Amino acid sequence: MPSPELELKKMQLLAKRENRDKKQLEDIYHQRTSGLYLSDMIFGANDGIVTTFAVVAGASGASLSPIVVIILGFANLFGDGLSMGIGNYLGRKSEEAYNKGQREKERFEIQHLRDVEIAETREILQERGFNGHDLDAAMRVITADEDKWIDFMMRDELGIIEEQQGSPLTHGVATFAAFAAAGLVPLLPFLIPGLGSLTLPLSILFTAATLFVSGALRARVYPIPWWRAGLEMLIVGSLAAIAAFTIGKLGEGFVSSIR
Repeated sequence: MPSPELELKKMQLLAKRENRDKKQLEDIYHQRTSGLYLSDMIFGANDGIVTTFAVVAGASGASLSPIVVIILGFANLFGDGLSMGIGNYLGRKSEEAYNKGQREKERFEIQHLRDVEIAETREILQERGFNGHDLDAAMRVITADEDKWIDFMMRDELGIIEEQQGSPLTHGVATFAAFAAAGLVPLLPFLIPGLGSLTLPLSILFTAATLFVSGALRARVYPIPWWRAGLEMLIVGSLAAIAAFTIGKLGEGFVSSIR
């Protein structure tokens, strides 16, 4: 028969394993790991395919040659894609620097203006419904550890949540990669020789399918049905393409009239 100590250790191990499994399930439900860069990839893909197909539609509406469509499309892929990726990187980097600056300000205030910070902390807790002995107990717990106190003030006073920020560089790369990958889809038929009149219809078909899929993926970020998210993206992309095609046609007619 196992000793009580062995049984206790076994129970502790099982409890630890169960908590770990529950944590993994919670991470999956909240998408804490895959969702960290998922929004960058989804929005990068959506913008990539919409803007590139708008270029393709506009160029096709203007009756430009396939080689011109390819040049304009790839120029948009790399120009606009890099702009989005770098913009996301700089935005994340600036946010990171801002959060760091605010954290250092809170640390300075706690160390040199402690009475003021205590009063602010007490006021925040009172607004949360703490009073009497519960308020005093919460104050002791929060102010006992400087880093935890700073965390509390960052979140509850300044509204800054620093968890799961991720690397700014990786956010930028994820945006650009998704933009380029999805934006390449409308150009694929133009890269295949011999399609002739099927080139534009195939581009429309590929683009519509990719728009729906990339839009449906937004359901992993926003709590909406996947089919609705897909249809919304398909409609938005279609409207952009129709507008670009119409402008291309009008531009072609205007240029022809002044020749």
